[in-house]
Amino acid sequence: MKLKHVLLVLSAALSFNAYAQAPIVIKFSHVVATDTPKGQAAERFKQLAEKATNGRVKVEVYPNSQLYKDKEELEALQLGAVQMLAPSLAKFGPLGVKEFEAFDLPYIFPSKTALYNVTEGEIGKGLMKKLEPKGITGLAFWDNGFKVMSANKPLRAPADFKGLKMRIQSSKVLDAQMRALGANPQVLAFSEVYQALQTGVVDGTENPPSNMYTQKMHEVQKYVTVSNHGYLGYAVIVNKKFWDGLPADIRTALDKAMKEATTFEKAIAQRDNDLALEAIKKTGKTEIYTLSVKEQAEWRKALLPVQQSMESRIGKDLISAINKEAAK
Repeated sequence: MKLKHVLLVLSAALSFNAYAQAPIVIKFSHVVATDTPKGQAAERFKQLAEKATNGRVKVEVYPNSQLYKDKEELEALQLGAVQMLAPSLAKFGPLGVKEFEAFDLPYIFPSKTALYNVTEGEIGKGLMKKLEPKGITGLAFWDNGFKVMSANKPLRAPADFKGLKMRIQSSKVLDAQMRALGANPQVLAFSEVYQALQTGVVDGTENPPSNMYTQKMHEVQKYVTVSNHGYLGYAVIVNKKFWDGLPADIRTALDKAMKEATTFEKAIAQRDNDLALEAIKKTGKTEIYTLSVKEQAEWRKALLPVQQSMESRIGKDLISAINKEAAK
């Protein structure tokens, strides 16, 4: 065999070997800052996944809507442009899985314990299964926390919302929630909220404190009401075709890494929200008010009809099952 031919064969073999050894890349896109609970957990998953697979998997994390905005990211996942997301649970309603909108119902979860009874039990598993026909595999539920309301006027009673333009995620439930309070809901991508608040395109919004603080929304909002009226959580999801095509040992290692990242995420979520609220208070730019028991009862009364009006959309049996779990 001529030397030239031998070199060509060796070169081809080396190229094939390099290709065979190339790491599996997981692009993990999300819309919040790196220093939020979700952002930190995504980075933790990256570390754990790469270590658990001995570098056979490389996780590239893209925070702060670097790749895609709210409305675009789910389509990007389904098309395989990214492999992993952690969208808020409200995002699955517009995708056609309306049952996830149960998480948006005001005052449906009285505590984190009640919430975990749902997400970690049969109801949570059943909801994740409903994503599969959409080409999506659900891996875990991640926390952010309970939401506060903010505006440039005090919000202490439902009547205080009358006529306010309040930013919401795209969710029929959140739309109904704001309308029940007398506000005008405005759907905006998360990345556009700060500027909209700054310029007066919207008057206020709802968020867990960590999102509000890391996006500097408190700088353009004079009042925050600690209402804990709603919950914001995420589902960590992957492209189903990509996931099913992974070697079994890689999938097992990634599952383990995700479980560890989820435990970490839940531990820091409440802490970060508490710290964020304290940090907002310290700036002196925003007055923080916590609803009294009596005031919260007024909010509950005003918002209870939302649950009833959404039964036909989300499913009466599902809402009933969640209320039953939440009462345990």
